[in-house]
Amino acid sequence: MSETARRTPVGTPRRAGAPPVPSHLSADTLTRARQVIALYPEPRSALIPLCHLAQEQDGWLTPAAMTDIAGLVGVTPTEVLGTASFYDMLHTEPVGTHVVSLCTNIACLLNGAAELLEHAESSLEVNAGGTTVDGTITLEEAECLADCDRAPCVQVNHRFVGAQTPESFDRLIADLRSGARSQDIPDHGTLIRVHRSTGLEADPARLASERAAMAEAQAQRAAAAEAAKSAAEGAGGTS
Repeated sequence: MSETARRTPVGTPRRAGAPPVPSHLSADTLTRARQVIALYPEPRSALIPLCHLAQEQDGWLTPAAMTDIAGLVGVTPTEVLGTASFYDMLHTEPVGTHVVSLCTNIACLLNGAAELLEHAESSLEVNAGGTTVDGTITLEEAECLADCDRAPCVQVNHRFVGAQTPESFDRLIADLRSGARSQDIPDHGTLIRVHRSTGLEADPARLASERAAMAEAQAQRAAAAEAAKSAAEGAGGTS
């Protein structure tokens, strides 16, 4: 690591130059994004919440949205993609209006999950991981969804819908397509319907002091490492 990289002050954006003007996020989403950023002491701490906002707008996290998010929080689009691709709840490829997740972990497996998944694939005419031709349903095989007492567990857009049988699953899909469940299951991407309005309860002066102390400690460690390196090189030259 270079001397400059080691001594970069805390909070300095890693992107060089002025950030690009957001061009993909809608005016409403952009307003909400800036409100979310204001809740955090560092803009990049809002990266994941902003990914969810963008996914709410488009149904998935598009490359254009990731570029906008990168500019807003002071990182690169690659860093946004690297973060988003780690989490199952963020999709970097198009998905259906409803993402149906079917657990096949041990408790669900013992209660008919494999058979239910086979039925789902047959009735929807897609394999797990695929999206129906009409674009309404993406079927996912999931690891434990933490609803083991209602096995086999199924979620739709991260909302629990209880244990399912082949018959109830077909009714669920029909209700999703007709909009009958729109009140309790919004389209994919809408994580919550209540907007956060308060941020971290911390004294700005204390935050500034702690950041300055952290930057000073980093500089001292870098100087000590450089002195040790010079001393070692000097000792090696005289041996």
